[in-house]
Amino acid sequence: MKEDPEKKSQETNDSTDELYQRFSLKVDKGQEPLRIDKFLMSRIEGATRNKLQRAMNTGMVTVNAKEVRPNYKVKPGDEIIVYSDVSPEETEVVPEKMPLNIVYEDDDLMLINKPAGLVVHPGSGNYSGTLLNGIAWYLQHENASINEDNLPRFGLVHRIDKNTSGLLVLAKTPKAMTHLAKQFYDHSVKRQYVALVWGDLKNDSGTTIAHVGRHQRFRKQFEAYPDGEHGKEAITHYKVLERFGYVTLVECVLETGRTHQIRVHMKHIGHPLFNDDYYGGDKIVKGTVFSKYKQFVENCFAICPRQALHAKTLGFIHPITGKEMFFDSELPDDMREVIDKWRKYAVTKGISF
Repeated sequence: MKEDPEKKSQETNDSTDELYQRFSLKVDKGQEPLRIDKFLMSRIEGATRNKLQRAMNTGMVTVNAKEVRPNYKVKPGDEIIVYSDVSPEETEVVPEKMPLNIVYEDDDLMLINKPAGLVVHPGSGNYSGTLLNGIAWYLQHENASINEDNLPRFGLVHRIDKNTSGLLVLAKTPKAMTHLAKQFYDHSVKRQYVALVWGDLKNDSGTTIAHVGRHQRFRKQFEAYPDGEHGKEAITHYKVLERFGYVTLVECVLETGRTHQIRVHMKHIGHPLFNDDYYGGDKIVKGTVFSKYKQFVENCFAICPRQALHAKTLGFIHPITGKEMFFDSELPDDMREVIDKWRKYAVTKGISF
């Protein structure tokens, strides 16, 4: 569902780059009583009665902070919030058997530790071999109540980049999906990433605040807009974990969840992620380019042939039990090996901090 551009004076589109966005609407003073599904169909572009009724039946529509059903009649002054799936395209998910590193699973959700190089969901150019293909196969063989009719995009409320490793949560029921989607949108989910970045950060900790949006020329890349003229608000908190002179190991905590947020923000402050080919980290950014050092860096690139970024922790409220849950994952071998290689290099060169 997309917001009707002619209604922008009445509505605000608080969309995010998670897999759900939120529309906020306030009913005008002169509005006659009208079923909410009919009201929303006239306000949100692409909305259908079936989509809206399905959203209401799973708690994705609230009026004055309370869930409502399709027969609710709007009144002047009502504040309506609609959570909507903003997946780029609907693609059939064909079950495919593949190894899955399942960290946790119950009747409502499952937590996956995704390896680098694995695309999360099918899309243009990636119709097979994705994480969702593997999950579809797993669920069909482990849960007989799930079939192809309810598998497409089933339970996916957030994603991480193909070449980023780490924790990803998926819902197994519509109710769990609704609650998790709201937590991600409201930024109450706790996420910590570990990254190896170029350069020696000036401060031990800091916060980067700059809108993130698509690059004006290179549409596959994103850019930081510190004045907020483009993109969406993005906030990243970082803390130095270890210094190796030419590179630094940092922890990043997301306050928002924009596409490529950490990669864009670290480049913005002059410290692109190590071996990030999208944002300039796949060449020597810091250090002299003499032959031995160059060879050392190239060896490091070979060990970790992707941006050195791992979604290490994930915390959220269980959508059914209400219990706070927190998960931690170990760094994958490629990052662990390259970090150890830089650590030894710093000791050999007498770099101390």
